[in-house]
Amino acid sequence: MAWIYLTIAGLLEVVWAIGLRYTEGFSRPLPSLFTLAAMGGSFWLLSIALKTLPIGTAYGVWVGIGAVGTAIAGVLILGEPASWAKFLCILLIVAGIAGLKLTSPS
Repeated sequence: MAWIYLTIAGLLEVVWAIGLRYTEGFSRPLPSLFTLAAMGGSFWLLSIALKTLPIGTAYGVWVGIGAVGTAIAGVLILGEPASWAKFLCILLIVAGIAGLKLTSPS
């Protein structure tokens, strides 16, 4: 169950990272509330996952999911430029996430 919580926490990290773009410095109430709710949910689910998973593994996976998801969302949603170098770097992060998962005792 901890891995499911951690995965959802990582996906919520993507939501709040992209949401920051729409808050315009937290000057827009609705996007700001949505972003803050995603932040709270992400941290809460991470904290639940940490009851079982080692901190180094859980935090690394959480950040990795957020980084990969945000990079992909930046390209697909925000129209940021894509390149083979960016794609290769994303694959390296995914490999790191998989490695942490595979070597985790939990």
